[in-house]
Amino acid sequence: METIVNKVAESGIITLDLAPYISAADIALFDLKPFLFREMILKEKDYRAALPLHDWKQYEGKHVAITCTADAVVPVWAYMLAASFMQPVAASVFFGSAEELLKIQIVSRIGQIDAAEYKDKRVVIKGCGDTPIPETAYVAITFHLRPVVKSLMYGEPCSTVPIYKKPLIA
Repeated sequence: METIVNKVAESGIITLDLAPYISAADIALFDLKPFLFREMILKEKDYRAALPLHDWKQYEGKHVAITCTADAVVPVWAYMLAASFMQPVAASVFFGSAEELLKIQIVSRIGQIDAAEYKDKRVVIKGCGDTPIPETAYVAITFHLRPVVKSLMYGEPCSTVPIYKKPLIA
């Protein structure tokens, strides 16, 4: 009787799933649009009066993206003023969209991966799953692991696309 050999299991390939590094749960958006007069103009007096009445508790412990989704010219100080109200409650603040903030968080989380764990290993970056993975994550993990891995692939261990292979030293 012939023994069935699992070549994938014997290959020593490590699969790295990026899904745990992708989470928008701790991100909130602060939009200046509701504070604008006719969604066009920021009136300083009205804005300053409205900010203390805003529910800042909703941002507690969150990473907050401050933006204005209306097509309006907003003075820089308006964003600064919002950030000053946000500071006591939010984990961090960022100027831009929630999507931009998520990308920055992803790159930061991937940068915290201990690359030494993957030194001289054959690594497959998981290519499909239930969590959508933005391209930002794939670029960040490639940049982070390439200096240490023996090889880097994309996909699944049974079907991979080669990305990088360390050259053999003669």
